[in-house]
Amino acid sequence: MNFGNTPVCRWALAIGMLSAPVLLNAQSDASTTAPYWLDSSVIPAKRMPQHTEFINNRYPFPAKPRNQWELGIKAGAVGIIGDVRNRYPGFGAGLHVRKALGYVLSVRGEVGFGTTKGLDFRPSMGYARNSAWSAYTAGGNPTTPVFYNYKTNMYDASIQLVAAINNIRFHRHENMLSLYGFAGIGGMIWDTKIDALDGNGGTYATAFNNIISQYGASGFQYKDRKAIRKALKGAMDGKYETTGEIDSARGKLFGKPFTPVLVAGIGVQFKLNKRLSLSIEDRFTFTTTDLLDGQQWQNNATNVGGTYTLPATTRYYDKANFLSIGLNLAIGRNAVEPLWWLNPLSYAYHEINSPRHMKLPKPVLDDSDGDGVPDQFDLEPNTPAGAPVDNHGVSRDTDGDGVPDYKDHELITPTQCQPVNADGVGKCPPPSCCDSLQQYIHNKPVKCPIGELPALTFARKSNAITNEHKALLSSVAQKMRDNPDCVVAVSGYSSVQKNVQQLSWERVNAIINYLVKNEGISSNRLIFKYSQKAGDPNMVELRNATGEEGPNMVPPPFPYLRNNR
Repeated sequence: MNFGNTPVCRWALAIGMLSAPVLLNAQSDASTTAPYWLDSSVIPAKRMPQHTEFINNRYPFPAKPRNQWELGIKAGAVGIIGDVRNRYPGFGAGLHVRKALGYVLSVRGEVGFGTTKGLDFRPSMGYARNSAWSAYTAGGNPTTPVFYNYKTNMYDASIQLVAAINNIRFHRHENMLSLYGFAGIGGMIWDTKIDALDGNGGTYATAFNNIISQYGASGFQYKDRKAIRKALKGAMDGKYETTGEIDSARGKLFGKPFTPVLVAGIGVQFKLNKRLSLSIEDRFTFTTTDLLDGQQWQNNATNVGGTYTLPATTRYYDKANFLSIGLNLAIGRNAVEPLWWLNPLSYAYHEINSPRHMKLPKPVLDDSDGDGVPDQFDLEPNTPAGAPVDNHGVSRDTDGDGVPDYKDHELITPTQCQPVNADGVGKCPPPSCCDSLQQYIHNKPVKCPIGELPALTFARKSNAITNEHKALLSSVAQKMRDNPDCVVAVSGYSSVQKNVQQLSWERVNAIINYLVKNEGISSNRLIFKYSQKAGDPNMVELRNATGEEGPNMVPPPFPYLRNNR
């Protein structure tokens, strides 16, 4: 039976296309709190012991959560696949409740109703056993060919096992589309009527014979179907007054014949949000009766030269098809959404990406020289034992004289006393005049005529040293070389925000590193000051700080913010 170009099928396809933008843009309204495997409110009481052991790291698997029931309604096209040709499908509707057994399997109970009609374009003489056509027989023998027709109402109920086909995902967190197949057992009752008599209780024998005379010459080929149906509808009153053929040995329910059924089908479900979804489904119902269409024997006459020839008697069980579009609602409190929407691998992938439950071993990094800096970050992996090092594992040289501190017999050698010998001891020149000698002997503050120094302005959120900065720093370095007794403070400003304080540190650090590494200025002549108050956060000032004391390097305040601004 082909529903491909039926009005109902086109209507269902149109709704699916209109829904597509909603489905593509739909966002999951998942809770922003803890994931469901850590939420005890969705764990049923019988699984709480497992959940408790899982939370306390005594069991590796989380407990299965309580999940919501699904209530669904559907409507669409229904038809019978039987002895009578049925081109135009009827209307069907259904109601179901569904509950997940696990992440793949669920159980569904469904009731449905369908009504459909059939009208065969081929005449038949094989109705002798069908009491609905008794007015057309004489002595139990057919007197004229008839055109089979029916109107059937069907009522069914079934219990089904549903399997989600694409529920386990390796490359996405959750599904917005669920493919599923289903099969189950149930029962059906039906009521079939046939339009065999006109409004006066007479037969359509004359009308049938006229139609046969008109179209019989062509042998009732496919090209005549539309015209024959139109002629039949014009000749018949369409009241379906006669009860179709009934199997007297068959049991009844609610006064109607009953048949056990097997149901099977496939469907696709589109998630609109956490509770609402749209589904398109095709279901076949297999029966144990050949009387859904009111005719048990598939005997159709063939007109050859004015003589009707009957084919061999055949018998097939009728089937019903239901193509539907439905709306589904997830119901329930203190439960997650139906499990066929959840990816059972979510817990494992979340733990791999951002562990919240796993016990991770304490990392142990190799440190060959024992200086406290792991080998993978150590720029000097063979530092002698006990030698002080900087953050990169390089031996410290506090006075910048080229002799590491662990060898330096004069830890702080003034710049004017350098270069030094192999032990780090320098030779200071004699003072140029008596005043300077007295200041040198008595350690009095030395005046610094370095003058005004520039301020460097940085772009917002940047700590890069630009060409303009390099030119200014070059002039500062020349002044410091011309005035070897001067000390310069590098001061950055910030607010109370952590990222601004970190950025202030980075700018001051960049300037000091440039003066030391590119201009050859001793780090002992620079004072590191960042996050000062009452200043422009995007500006770093250099000023004469001779006579002041302070470190030339401080650790960053919030190093973890470096890449997160």
